Amino acid sequence: MLVLTGLGALRAQEFRCAVSVNNQKLMSTTQSYESTDKRVFESMKQAIEDFVNGRRWTTLEMQPEERIDCSLSLILNERTSATDFKGQISVQMRRPVYNSTYTSGLFNYIESADFIFTYNENQPLDYDPNTFYGNLSSALSYYVYIMLGIYFDSYGPSGGEPFFEMARTICQTADAQQQYKGWSGRESQKARYWFMENHTNSAYSALHQVYYLYHRMGLDMMTKDQPQARKNIIGALQMLQQVHRARSGLLSVQQFVDVKMSEIVSIFTPAPADEQKQVYDVIKEVSPINAAKLKGFATK
Repeated sequence: MLVLTGLGALRAQEFRCAVSVNNQKLMSTTQSYESTDKRVFESMKQAIEDFVNGRRWTTLEMQPEERIDCSLSLILNERTSATDFKGQISVQMRRPVYNSTYTSGLFNYIESADFIFTYNENQPLDYDPNTFYGNLSSALSYYVYIMLGIYFDSYGPSGGEPFFEMARTICQTADAQQQYKGWSGRESQKARYWFMENHTNSAYSALHQVYYLYHRMGLDMMTKDQPQARKNIIGALQMLQQVHRARSGLLSVQQFVDVKMSEIVSIFTPAPADEQKQVYDVIKEVSPINAAKLKGFATK
């Protein structure tokens, strides 16, 4: 159980994040690379692990077994100096389902290959939402709060809102530097800015309810009342459809469908024909590319 705690109380960190730094592309190019540089990447990996797993991000008290399971990969494509890199960030997060051993994917996203950052070996990563310490620490803290927002939305109505607001602050602080891509609403709809925008724009406030209805009132009820759980999941998908109709192509809507498609297929393959048809109609409108995965549902 999650409980609020005072600042002086004993605390446990929120994340159990597996971190990897992939430098294979650097080794396979003509860029200068020395075997002794391996320690730089090991130091980078450790610094990211310490940053995410060793820091307090909320005022909630979470038991060690309640820590949020996620993974973060930093894929390095270029090294332009001893301390300057270019690559991609990949983030995944999972959520346990009540009264089962099953874990459900909540977030799975890989950025475009234009993430530029500076890293100094053995220098710890600093964080303050109102201070820009560097693009790496800003991007990491941004995704931490996006994950917290989605995670707590899945447990309570609008439970993630304060964390999305923190992501907004981080975005604004980083964008003020006018130096790095990904932080501005003037960029493509795949910029990291848009995950924050989608979850803080009142026009799409139903997104918060989608996560709650799908997970807490859907997946968590599967072992207790499958028909009602499926009905709630359909309700969540139809709510997602309404968000899509408010504005098509939202990054958060597409991310939700991409993460959930295999799970949706598994849940509704044994379901009644009318439920299958409702699910198909939603997916066909919201994410046509994924509709083909619902083979047979359309004919029900």
